[in-house]
Amino acid sequence: MSDSPVDPAPSLSVDQHLALTGERTVPGIPAENYWFRRHEIAYEFMVPRSAGREVLEAGSGEGYGAALLARRAASVTCVDYDAAAVEHTRRRYPEVKIHQGNLIELPLAEASVDQVVNFQVIEHLWDQPGFVTECHRVLRPGGELAMSTPNRITFSPGLDVPLNPFHTRELNAAELTELLESGGFEVTELYGVYHGPRLRELDAKWGGSLIDAQIERALAGQDWPAQLVDDVAALTAADFEIVPAADREIDTSLDLLAFAVRRDLA
Repeated sequence: MSDSPVDPAPSLSVDQHLALTGERTVPGIPAENYWFRRHEIAYEFMVPRSAGREVLEAGSGEGYGAALLARRAASVTCVDYDAAAVEHTRRRYPEVKIHQGNLIELPLAEASVDQVVNFQVIEHLWDQPGFVTECHRVLRPGGELAMSTPNRITFSPGLDVPLNPFHTRELNAAELTELLESGGFEVTELYGVYHGPRLRELDAKWGGSLIDAQIERALAGQDWPAQLVDDVAALTAADFEIVPAADREIDTSLDLLAFAVRRDLA
C-alpha cells in the first residue's frame, strides 16, 4: 500500500508495473521512489525475523514485500482485497501464495501462521479493531504481529482528516499501542522510521523538506525539475533509519513499526 499523498508519476504498462493509483506504492517508477524506499526499509528490517517462519502478509499490495520475506521465510501467504493486485502478484512473484479476500475475514484457518506482517495498511481500514482480532485468530500461540503505519503526528500534522484520501484513520504511537493491546497483543518492540544523513541533506537542499518539495509541485500540477527527479530516483532503502522508540522521540518519526506477541484471551 502507498502512503504517498499524491500520485506525481504516470503509471506504466500493466505488463511491467501494477497501476499506480495513489493507494499503494510500486517499484520501478522514478517519481514514486521516495515512498517505495520508505516502505522497503521496513521489509528489509523484517526479513531476518521471518526466517524459517510461516508468514502471512495481510494487505500485500504489489507483492514486492512478500517476495522479499520469501527469501528467508519457510512460506509466505498473501491476502489482498484488490483483484488486479492479486493477479499481478500471482504472475510476478510465483514464490508466494496469494488469496483475494477481505482483511477482516481472512481466508485462513485459526492458529495457522507464525507471523502476520501488515505494513502501511492499517490506516486504510475502516474496521481496525476487527482486523487486529483476525490477526489474533490466525496466529499460533506466541505468534508475532508486525505492523507499520505512518505517524499521524508528522504525516497529517494539525489535520482532523488524513491528508491521503485513501486513509480512514491514522495513528500515533500511543494509539497504535492501544489498538494492538486491546486486540489481545502485547507490544514488545516499537520503532520509528526517520530520514538518514543523505535524506537530511536533501531536506536542506529542497527548502527544508524533500517530501514537501514533491507534494507541492504535484498539487500545483507542476513538472518536477530534473534535479528533483534525479534526487528522488537515486534514493535507496539505506537512506532511511529505523530507531528504537527508547533512543529517539517516537512522536517525531515518519512511520511507526510495532512488533506484538499474541496473548491468549480470557
